[in-house]
Amino acid sequence: MTASPAALLDQTRTFAREVVAPGALVWERERRLGHEALSQAAGMGLTGLQVPPSDGGLGHPYSVKAQVAEILGGADFGFAMSLLNTQNVAHRLTRDAPGLVPRYLDDLLTARRVGCTALTEPGAGSDFGAIRTTAAADGDGWRLNGEKAWIINAVAADLIVVYAQTQPGSGGRGIASFLVDGQRDGFTRTDPARMSAQHSIGAGGFILNDYRVEPGEMIRPAGEAFKSALTDINGARAYVAAMCCGMVAECLGIVAEYGNRRETFSKPLIGHQGWRWKLADADTDLAAARALVRDAAALIDAEKDAMYPAARAKVFATRMAERHLPALAQCMGAEGLKESYPFGRHMIGVRAGSFTDGSTEILLERLAAQFRA
Repeated sequence: MTASPAALLDQTRTFAREVVAPGALVWERERRLGHEALSQAAGMGLTGLQVPPSDGGLGHPYSVKAQVAEILGGADFGFAMSLLNTQNVAHRLTRDAPGLVPRYLDDLLTARRVGCTALTEPGAGSDFGAIRTTAAADGDGWRLNGEKAWIINAVAADLIVVYAQTQPGSGGRGIASFLVDGQRDGFTRTDPARMSAQHSIGAGGFILNDYRVEPGEMIRPAGEAFKSALTDINGARAYVAAMCCGMVAECLGIVAEYGNRRETFSKPLIGHQGWRWKLADADTDLAAARALVRDAAALIDAEKDAMYPAARAKVFATRMAERHLPALAQCMGAEGLKESYPFGRHMIGVRAGSFTDGSTEILLERLAAQFRA
């Protein structure tokens, strides 16, 4: 499967406009994952965006992934996160566990099975090193026990990269990662998260009760998994920032179109200085957020340390979106309350984004660390 970045991005824009945006209304009403759209995305190659062509993927760099994230985020944050989480598992198998590729990769690339990555637990979120799910050696395999919560795609995913502690009390040093097959014994899905909106993100959890990890199903051993996760999370932070840019850009376009046709006091809304300044303000901050995302993406493409740039991008983009989405909705007046417009969904999406892959407070602490003597 081949597609140039430009062609893929054009296809993604059409897909976002014609499939994801209208589907988001249905998924929200029915409180479910948009699996039918995920299957269509798989047909475009998006579930194998970073998977090498030799393994059936598109083999694009991270920077293309960030642009895809912005486009899809502008249509629906939850769907964008759901799709990229399946893609991430496919990419991770080709990168870290090639022995599992023949068994599982095709199911991920075709979206016959959904993937997710499970770090968060009921008592451990941004404090990744505090996870309590255990992995105990069992002959030539492992036994996993514990509970994961607030996991993207967990309502349906059954190919899951699970992080577990092999040496309780050792913090990050003892954390390893494993592939868990949710169709096997020892895996029990818990109730889906019931949220104010964005059910297309598929948030939920599961319990592992003496789940048997067979030989060859470890993704990264203790000593490597924690470090690898911290590197991967920089990419997640940057594409969440890109999604925030997409949501603001989409709403900015809607408001501009409305302001040119809606008249008040004998002239279009865009003719009122105070009204149009809100658009200019949002446009300026949007450009700055996009620049931060590009900086982080360029470093990730070059396989350089992107911790600080990715953190800056996510902090700024989430705050930018939290500021401008309500202001843009206000520009629409009561018209903006209609469910046919994405303002409400996007505001919840940004709120979810501000917690995902490290809260704003955690990232500010990371950024502040560089100033310590």
